Amino acid sequence: MIQKTILVAISVVFFSACKPGGEALEKKARKPQVYTVNYPLAYFAERIGGKLIDVHFPEINGDPAFWKPEAKDVRAFQGADLILLNGATYAKWTTKVSLPESKIVNTSAGFQNRFIQVKKDGAHMHGKDGDHNHTGTAFTTWLDLKQAEQQAVAIRDALMKLLPNSHQSIMDNFVALQKDLQALDTELRGIAVKFGEAPLVGSHPVYQYLARGYDLKIRSVHWEPDEMPDEDGWAELAAIRKEHPAKIMLWEAEPDRAIARKLLEQSVSSVVFDPCGNRPDEGGWLSVIQANVSRLGKATPEK
Repeated sequence: MIQKTILVAISVVFFSACKPGGEALEKKARKPQVYTVNYPLAYFAERIGGKLIDVHFPEINGDPAFWKPEAKDVRAFQGADLILLNGATYAKWTTKVSLPESKIVNTSAGFQNRFIQVKKDGAHMHGKDGDHNHTGTAFTTWLDLKQAEQQAVAIRDALMKLLPNSHQSIMDNFVALQKDLQALDTELRGIAVKFGEAPLVGSHPVYQYLARGYDLKIRSVHWEPDEMPDEDGWAELAAIRKEHPAKIMLWEAEPDRAIARKLLEQSVSSVVFDPCGNRPDEGGWLSVIQANVSRLGKATPEK
């Protein structure tokens, strides 16, 4: 009797597995796999999709904009249910491999007519990223928080299409993220008003959308926070400041003490404004941008 019961149970399991539609049901139960090319998009997707999806952003040692994936990384993206691109020439590797077009969402497509074109720019190196330049289209689109909101909208719409039975949950999550983005945008606009026409200098040409979005007067050099600029670098800064007398330099990361000290000797203070294109060691994208805005607010020039 016991043997007969076991045999019946095995038969049920076998025929259930072979039943038409069984594979589809199993696939339906699996969470959609969402892959992104940078951390801001991963953060937005995590906030909007919540527990409904699995979000993947590769561990990248360097700037994701210039990352060169290995074959296994490309295969992982090819197997995704949704691939979120930043657009604006970010992650050029995506144009050199075969990715399923039906799964791709260009999150900045809605404002591509507003992309900023960068003039001729000399090649330079970021650690292991190799030689590259920033000529072409400026790509740190999310530093204008209104554009970041538009990118979040594109992600919301893509997830609603992917998960048609979860619209309310997705919308609720999106609205919460939207409120955070709008609050930061409002705070940053108030700070920008206090800066007025005060000139700023960026340590790297990544602040174009921040400058335009908040009417900040930023001109940039090509410095790295852990490398003391050579004589030409200091001469370039001096030339810029001659006609653009900035007293604040924005940095993607905390600059070396020796660099910061030498800048202070020239009456230039250092303020970290991290674009947060890569996953931070602590906190999330929102907390990093909030910290950026707070530091900038404390640095507003005295009237």
